[in-house]
Amino acid sequence: MALLLSFVLLCGFADFTRSLSITTPDQMIEKAKGETAYLPCKFTLSPEDQGPLDIEWLLSPADNQKVDQVIILYSGDKIYDDYYQDLKGRVHFTSNDLKSGDASINVTNLQLSDIGTYQCKVKKAPGVGNKKIQLTVLVKPSGTRCYIDGSEEIGNDFKLKCEPQEGSLPLRYEWQKLSDSQKMPASWLAEMTSPVISVKNASTEYSGTYSCTVQNRVGTDQCLLRLDVVPPSNRAATIAGAVIGILLALVLIGLIIFCCRKKRREEKYEKEVHHDIREDVPPPKSRTSTARSYIGSNHSSLGSMSPSNMEGYSKTQYNQVPSEDFEHAPQSPTLPPTKVAGPNLSRMGAVPVMIPAQSKDGSIV
Repeated sequence: MALLLSFVLLCGFADFTRSLSITTPDQMIEKAKGETAYLPCKFTLSPEDQGPLDIEWLLSPADNQKVDQVIILYSGDKIYDDYYQDLKGRVHFTSNDLKSGDASINVTNLQLSDIGTYQCKVKKAPGVGNKKIQLTVLVKPSGTRCYIDGSEEIGNDFKLKCEPQEGSLPLRYEWQKLSDSQKMPASWLAEMTSPVISVKNASTEYSGTYSCTVQNRVGTDQCLLRLDVVPPSNRAATIAGAVIGILLALVLIGLIIFCCRKKRREEKYEKEVHHDIREDVPPPKSRTSTARSYIGSNHSSLGSMSPSNMEGYSKTQYNQVPSEDFEHAPQSPTLPPTKVAGPNLSRMGAVPVMIPAQSKDGSIV
Protein backbone atom coordinates (compact mmCIF):
# COMPACT_ATOMS: atom_id res chain seq x y z
CA MET A 1 0.00 0.00 0.00
CA ALA A 2 2.75 2.39 0.90
CA LEU A 3 4.57 1.46 -2.27
CA LEU A 4 1.50 2.22 -4.35
CA LEU A 5 1.06 5.64 -2.67
CA SER A 6 4.67 6.47 -3.32
CA PHE A 7 4.27 5.56 -6.96
CA VAL A 8 1.20 7.81 -7.33
CA LEU A 9 2.97 10.74 -5.70
CA LEU A 10 6.01 10.24 -7.89
CA CYS A 11 3.87 10.17 -11.02
CA GLY A 12 2.01 13.29 -9.94
CA PHE A 13 5.28 15.09 -9.27
CA ALA A 14 6.59 14.02 -12.63
CA ASP A 15 3.45 15.41 -14.31
CA PHE A 16 3.81 18.64 -12.36
CA THR A 17 7.41 19.12 -13.43
CA ARG A 18 6.49 18.44 -17.04
CA SER A 19 3.54 20.92 -17.19
CA LEU A 20 3.73 24.70 -17.77
CA SER A 21 3.88 26.61 -14.50
CA ILE A 22 4.01 30.24 -13.42
CA THR A 23 6.62 30.68 -10.71
CA THR A 24 5.51 34.14 -9.56
CA PRO A 25 3.26 33.92 -6.50
CA ASP A 26 0.01 35.81 -6.09
CA GLN A 27 0.71 39.15 -4.43
CA MET A 28 -0.51 42.66 -3.63
CA ILE A 29 1.28 45.75 -4.88
CA GLU A 30 0.83 49.35 -3.67
CA LYS A 31 2.11 52.26 -5.71
CA ALA A 32 1.70 56.01 -5.75
CA LYS A 33 -0.25 57.85 -8.40
CA GLY A 34 1.98 58.81 -11.31
CA GLU A 35 4.56 56.10 -10.64
CA THR A 36 5.24 52.90 -12.62
CA ALA A 37 4.02 49.52 -11.37
CA TYR A 38 5.98 46.38 -12.21
CA LEU A 39 3.70 43.32 -12.39
CA PRO A 40 5.80 40.13 -12.49
CA CYS A 41 4.78 36.97 -14.35
CA LYS A 42 7.55 34.41 -14.93
CA PHE A 43 6.88 30.91 -16.19
CA THR A 44 8.59 27.65 -17.11
CA LEU A 45 7.76 25.22 -19.94
CA SER A 46 7.99 21.49 -20.12
CA PRO A 47 9.20 19.48 -23.13
CA GLU A 48 5.63 18.39 -23.74
CA ASP A 49 4.47 21.99 -24.28
CA GLN A 50 4.77 22.13 -28.05
CA GLY A 51 1.87 24.37 -29.04
CA PRO A 52 2.10 28.08 -29.95
CA LEU A 53 2.81 30.43 -27.04
CA ASP A 54 -0.04 32.75 -26.06
CA ILE A 55 0.22 35.31 -23.24
CA GLU A 56 -2.73 37.35 -22.07
CA TRP A 57 -3.12 39.98 -19.33
CA LEU A 58 -6.57 40.73 -17.99
CA LEU A 59 -7.82 43.47 -15.68
CA SER A 60 -10.74 43.02 -13.33
CA PRO A 61 -11.59 46.62 -12.31
CA ALA A 62 -12.33 47.46 -8.69
CA ASP A 63 -15.85 48.31 -9.83
CA ASN A 64 -17.47 44.89 -9.94
CA GLN A 65 -20.03 46.12 -12.44
CA LYS A 66 -17.37 46.15 -15.16
CA VAL A 67 -16.36 42.98 -17.01
CA ASP A 68 -12.78 41.75 -17.30
CA GLN A 69 -10.76 43.65 -19.88
CA VAL A 70 -7.89 42.37 -22.02
CA ILE A 71 -5.12 44.95 -21.69
CA ILE A 72 -2.24 43.31 -23.64
CA LEU A 73 -1.85 40.14 -25.69
CA TYR A 74 0.96 38.14 -27.24
CA SER A 75 -0.06 35.66 -29.92
CA GLY A 76 1.53 34.42 -33.13
CA ASP A 77 4.79 36.21 -32.29
CA LYS A 78 2.98 39.57 -32.28
CA ILE A 79 2.06 41.97 -29.46
CA TYR A 80 -1.36 43.65 -29.29
CA ASP A 81 -1.64 46.44 -26.70
CA ASP A 82 -4.58 48.53 -27.86
CA TYR A 83 -7.45 46.53 -26.40
CA TYR A 84 -8.16 48.72 -23.36
CA GLN A 85 -8.48 52.44 -24.08
CA ASP A 86 -7.78 53.56 -20.49
CA LEU A 87 -4.35 51.88 -20.55
CA LYS A 88 -3.48 52.47 -24.18
CA GLY A 89 0.16 53.49 -24.46
CA ARG A 90 0.81 52.85 -20.74
CA VAL A 91 1.22 49.06 -20.59
CA HIS A 92 4.27 47.20 -22.00
CA PHE A 93 6.02 43.84 -21.72
CA THR A 94 9.33 44.17 -19.88
CA SER A 95 11.13 41.47 -21.92
CA ASN A 96 11.97 41.62 -25.59
CA ASP A 97 11.94 37.78 -25.76
CA LEU A 98 8.75 36.46 -24.23
CA LYS A 99 9.67 32.86 -25.12
CA SER A 100 12.44 33.06 -22.53
CA GLY A 101 9.83 32.70 -19.79
CA ASP A 102 9.19 36.30 -18.69
CA ALA A 103 5.72 37.71 -19.33
CA SER A 104 6.02 40.55 -16.80
CA ILE A 105 4.57 43.99 -17.66
CA ASN A 106 5.00 47.62 -16.62
CA VAL A 107 2.05 49.99 -16.13
CA THR A 108 3.29 53.57 -16.34
CA ASN A 109 1.86 56.86 -15.04
CA LEU A 110 -0.52 55.13 -12.67
CA GLN A 111 -3.99 56.56 -12.19
CA LEU A 112 -6.69 55.82 -9.64
CA SER A 113 -8.68 54.12 -12.40
CA ASP A 114 -5.91 51.51 -12.68
CA ILE A 115 -6.86 49.97 -9.33
CA GLY A 116 -7.97 46.34 -9.68
CA THR A 117 -6.91 42.71 -10.03
CA TYR A 118 -4.51 41.88 -12.88
CA GLN A 119 -4.35 38.29 -14.15
CA CYS A 120 -1.51 36.81 -16.18
CA LYS A 121 -2.47 33.82 -18.38
CA VAL A 122 0.15 31.77 -20.21
CA LYS A 123 -0.78 28.99 -22.64
CA LYS A 124 1.41 26.64 -24.62
CA ALA A 125 -0.60 23.54 -25.36
CA PRO A 126 -1.09 21.40 -23.55
CA GLY A 127 0.26 23.52 -20.69
CA VAL A 128 -1.79 26.37 -19.18
CA GLY A 129 -1.10 28.59 -16.14
CA ASN A 130 -2.31 31.85 -14.56
CA LYS A 131 -1.54 34.13 -11.61
CA LYS A 132 -3.30 37.14 -10.06
CA ILE A 133 -1.86 40.40 -8.74
CA GLN A 134 -3.81 42.97 -6.74
CA LEU A 135 -2.76 46.52 -7.60
CA THR A 136 -3.63 49.46 -5.36
CA VAL A 137 -2.90 53.04 -6.41
CA LEU A 138 -2.53 55.60 -3.60
CA VAL A 139 -2.09 59.36 -3.65
CA LYS A 140 0.89 60.85 -1.84
CA PRO A 141 0.22 63.68 0.62
CA SER A 142 0.89 67.01 -1.07
CA GLY A 143 0.09 70.68 -0.80
CA THR A 144 0.15 70.52 3.01
CA ARG A 145 -0.62 73.85 4.68
CA CYS A 146 0.02 74.86 8.30
CA TYR A 147 -1.85 77.82 9.76
CA ILE A 148 -3.19 79.34 12.98
CA ASP A 149 -6.92 79.56 13.55
CA GLY A 150 -7.44 82.39 16.06
CA SER A 151 -5.63 85.35 17.60
CA GLU A 152 -2.06 84.74 18.83
CA GLU A 153 -2.36 86.77 22.04
CA ILE A 154 -1.49 85.95 25.60
CA GLY A 155 -4.39 84.26 27.38
CA ASN A 156 -6.28 83.46 24.18
CA ASP A 157 -7.39 80.08 22.87
CA PHE A 158 -6.55 79.17 19.28
CA LYS A 159 -5.69 76.18 17.12
CA LEU A 160 -2.70 75.01 15.09
CA LYS A 161 -3.90 73.22 11.96
CA CYS A 162 -2.17 70.96 9.44
CA GLU A 163 -4.13 70.20 6.25
CA PRO A 164 -2.83 68.37 3.14
CA GLN A 165 -4.48 69.29 -0.14
CA GLU A 166 -4.62 65.64 -1.19
CA GLY A 167 -3.50 62.24 0.06
CA SER A 168 -4.92 58.74 0.36
CA LEU A 169 -6.09 57.54 3.74
CA PRO A 170 -4.97 56.56 6.27
CA LEU A 171 -2.84 59.63 7.03
CA ARG A 172 -0.49 59.95 9.98
CA TYR A 173 0.49 63.31 11.50
CA GLU A 174 3.49 64.31 13.59
CA TRP A 175 4.15 67.74 15.13
CA GLN A 176 7.60 68.93 16.21
CA LYS A 177 9.00 72.14 17.67
CA LEU A 178 12.11 73.21 15.78
CA SER A 179 13.19 76.33 17.69
CA ASP A 180 14.04 77.41 21.24
CA SER A 181 14.04 74.47 23.64
CA GLN A 182 12.42 72.16 21.03
CA LYS A 183 10.21 70.91 23.84
CA MET A 184 6.52 70.74 23.22
CA PRO A 185 4.16 71.98 25.95
CA ALA A 186 2.96 69.10 28.10
CA SER A 187 -0.69 69.92 27.39
CA TRP A 188 -0.10 69.31 23.68
CA LEU A 189 1.35 65.80 23.93
CA ALA A 190 -2.00 64.10 23.47
CA GLU A 191 -2.48 65.86 20.13
CA MET A 192 1.01 65.46 18.68
CA THR A 193 -0.30 62.93 16.13
CA SER A 194 -3.45 64.90 15.30
CA PRO A 195 -4.02 67.33 12.41
CA VAL A 196 -5.20 69.95 14.95
CA ILE A 197 -3.59 71.13 18.19
CA SER A 198 -5.86 73.09 20.51
CA VAL A 199 -4.00 75.80 22.43
CA LYS A 200 -5.57 76.93 25.72
CA ASN A 201 -4.61 80.07 27.66
CA ALA A 202 -1.61 80.81 25.42
CA SER A 203 1.64 82.10 26.89
CA THR A 204 4.89 83.42 25.42
CA GLU A 205 6.66 80.10 26.02
CA TYR A 206 4.56 78.63 23.21
CA SER A 207 6.24 80.91 20.67
CA GLY A 208 8.50 79.22 18.14
CA THR A 209 8.69 77.40 14.81
CA TYR A 210 6.75 74.17 14.41
CA SER A 211 6.69 71.51 11.69
CA CYS A 212 3.91 69.12 10.75
CA THR A 213 4.71 65.93 8.81
CA VAL A 214 1.93 64.08 6.99
CA GLN A 215 2.55 60.48 5.90
CA ASN A 216 0.78 57.56 4.28
CA ARG A 217 2.02 54.26 2.84
CA VAL A 218 3.40 55.80 -0.36
CA GLY A 219 4.81 59.18 0.63
CA THR A 220 5.23 62.11 3.02
CA ASP A 221 4.81 65.87 3.00
CA GLN A 222 5.69 68.64 5.46
CA CYS A 223 4.83 72.24 6.30
CA LEU A 224 6.22 74.83 8.72
CA LEU A 225 4.46 77.27 11.01
CA ARG A 226 5.75 80.27 13.00
CA LEU A 227 3.91 81.02 16.25
CA ASP A 228 4.43 84.37 18.02
CA VAL A 229 2.35 84.83 21.16
CA VAL A 230 2.14 88.59 21.89
CA PRO A 231 0.46 90.80 24.52
CA PRO A 232 -3.14 91.82 23.81
CA SER A 233 -3.39 94.77 21.46
CA ASN A 234 -5.42 97.96 22.01
CA ARG A 235 -8.42 96.87 20.03
CA ALA A 236 -10.29 100.14 20.47
CA ALA A 237 -7.42 102.09 18.92
CA THR A 238 -7.09 99.53 16.15
CA ILE A 239 -10.78 99.74 15.33
CA ALA A 240 -10.75 103.56 15.45
CA GLY A 241 -7.72 103.67 13.17
CA ALA A 242 -9.37 101.31 10.74
CA VAL A 243 -12.57 103.39 10.68
CA ILE A 244 -10.64 106.62 10.13
CA GLY A 245 -8.63 105.02 7.37
CA ILE A 246 -11.79 103.83 5.63
CA LEU A 247 -13.42 107.28 5.91
CA LEU A 248 -10.34 109.02 4.50
CA ALA A 249 -10.26 106.55 1.65
CA LEU A 250 -13.94 107.21 0.89
CA VAL A 251 -13.39 111.00 0.98
CA LEU A 252 -10.42 110.69 -1.37
CA ILE A 253 -12.40 108.54 -3.77
CA GLY A 254 -15.29 111.04 -3.64
CA LEU A 255 -12.97 113.95 -4.45
CA ILE A 256 -11.47 112.10 -7.37
CA ILE A 257 -14.91 111.28 -8.76
CA PHE A 258 -16.10 114.89 -8.27
CA CYS A 259 -13.06 116.35 -10.03
CA CYS A 260 -13.41 113.93 -12.92
CA ARG A 261 -17.09 114.71 -13.40
CA LYS A 262 -16.48 118.46 -13.17
CA LYS A 263 -13.75 118.29 -15.77
CA ARG A 264 -16.00 116.29 -18.09
CA ARG A 265 -18.83 118.82 -17.73
CA GLU A 266 -16.46 121.70 -18.56
CA GLU A 267 -15.12 119.92 -21.63
CA LYS A 268 -18.65 119.09 -22.78
CA TYR A 269 -19.81 122.73 -22.30
CA GLU A 270 -16.85 124.15 -24.24
CA LYS A 271 -17.50 121.71 -27.05
CA GLU A 272 -21.18 122.62 -27.25
CA VAL A 273 -20.49 126.37 -27.19
CA HIS A 274 -17.87 126.05 -29.90
CA HIS A 275 -19.89 123.91 -32.28
CA ASP A 276 -23.54 124.62 -31.47
CA ILE A 277 -25.66 126.69 -33.96
CA ARG A 278 -28.73 128.03 -32.28
CA GLU A 279 -31.82 127.47 -34.40
CA ASP A 280 -34.16 129.81 -32.46
CA VAL A 281 -32.23 133.03 -33.31
CA PRO A 282 -33.09 134.61 -36.73
CA PRO A 283 -30.22 135.75 -38.95
CA PRO A 284 -29.30 139.48 -38.79
CA LYS A 285 -31.06 141.76 -41.26
CA SER A 286 -29.09 143.19 -44.11
CA ARG A 287 -28.96 146.99 -44.10
CA THR A 288 -29.53 147.07 -47.84
CA SER A 289 -32.63 144.89 -47.43
CA THR A 290 -33.93 147.28 -44.81
CA ALA A 291 -33.51 150.19 -47.16
CA ARG A 292 -35.22 148.38 -49.99
CA SER A 293 -38.08 147.44 -47.73
CA TYR A 294 -38.48 151.05 -46.69
CA ILE A 295 -38.49 152.22 -50.29
CA GLY A 296 -40.92 149.51 -51.27
CA SER A 297 -43.36 150.56 -48.58
CA ASN A 298 -43.24 154.14 -49.83
CA HIS A 299 -43.92 152.98 -53.38
CA SER A 300 -46.92 151.08 -52.08
CA SER A 301 -48.18 154.21 -50.45
CA LEU A 302 -47.71 156.09 -53.68
CA GLY A 303 -49.69 153.51 -55.55
CA SER A 304 -52.66 154.04 -53.29
CA MET A 305 -52.72 157.84 -53.59
CA SER A 306 -54.90 159.79 -55.92
CA PRO A 307 -53.43 162.35 -58.33
CA SER A 308 -54.69 165.13 -56.12
CA ASN A 309 -52.82 163.78 -53.17
CA MET A 310 -49.67 163.09 -55.09
CA GLU A 311 -49.07 166.79 -55.72
CA GLY A 312 -48.23 167.33 -52.11
CA TYR A 313 -46.11 164.23 -51.92
CA SER A 314 -42.52 165.15 -52.10
CA LYS A 315 -40.07 163.10 -54.08
CA THR A 316 -37.56 163.73 -51.37
CA GLN A 317 -39.39 161.17 -49.22
CA TYR A 318 -37.34 158.51 -50.91
CA ASN A 319 -34.40 159.92 -49.06
CA GLN A 320 -36.15 159.79 -45.66
CA VAL A 321 -34.84 156.32 -44.86
CA PRO A 322 -33.69 156.05 -41.24
CA SER A 323 -30.16 157.18 -40.94
CA GLU A 324 -29.07 154.12 -38.97
CA ASP A 325 -29.80 151.90 -41.97
CA PHE A 326 -27.55 153.92 -44.26
CA GLU A 327 -24.91 155.31 -41.98
CA HIS A 328 -22.45 152.62 -43.07
CA ALA A 329 -23.92 151.88 -46.51
CA PRO A 330 -21.60 152.51 -49.44
CA GLN A 331 -22.19 155.76 -51.34
CA SER A 332 -23.63 155.41 -54.81
CA PRO A 333 -24.53 158.05 -57.41
CA THR A 334 -28.06 159.41 -57.10
CA LEU A 335 -30.28 158.25 -59.91
CA PRO A 336 -33.40 160.09 -61.10
CA PRO A 337 -36.66 158.47 -60.07
CA THR A 338 -37.98 155.99 -62.51
CA LYS A 339 -41.40 154.59 -63.09
CA VAL A 340 -42.09 151.19 -61.51
CA ALA A 341 -43.87 148.64 -63.59
CA GLY A 342 -47.07 147.01 -62.34
CA PRO A 343 -45.63 143.51 -61.88
CA ASN A 344 -42.75 144.96 -59.90
CA LEU A 345 -45.18 146.85 -57.66
CA SER A 346 -47.05 143.61 -56.95
CA ARG A 347 -43.83 141.91 -55.98
CA MET A 348 -43.01 144.86 -53.74
CA GLY A 349 -46.33 144.47 -51.88
CA ALA A 350 -48.32 147.32 -53.54
CA VAL A 351 -52.12 146.99 -53.66
CA PRO A 352 -53.92 147.99 -56.92
CA VAL A 353 -56.37 150.93 -56.42
CA MET A 354 -58.91 152.21 -58.89
CA ILE A 355 -58.49 156.01 -59.36
CA PRO A 356 -61.45 157.94 -60.98
CA ALA A 357 -60.71 160.06 -64.00
CA GLN A 358 -60.48 163.79 -63.34
CA SER A 359 -60.72 166.86 -65.48
CA LYS A 360 -58.14 169.60 -65.60
CA ASP A 361 -59.87 171.53 -62.89
CA GLY A 362 -59.81 168.52 -60.63
CA SER A 363 -63.42 167.52 -60.85
CA ILE A 364 -64.31 163.82 -61.28
CA VAL A 365 -65.53 162.94 -64.74
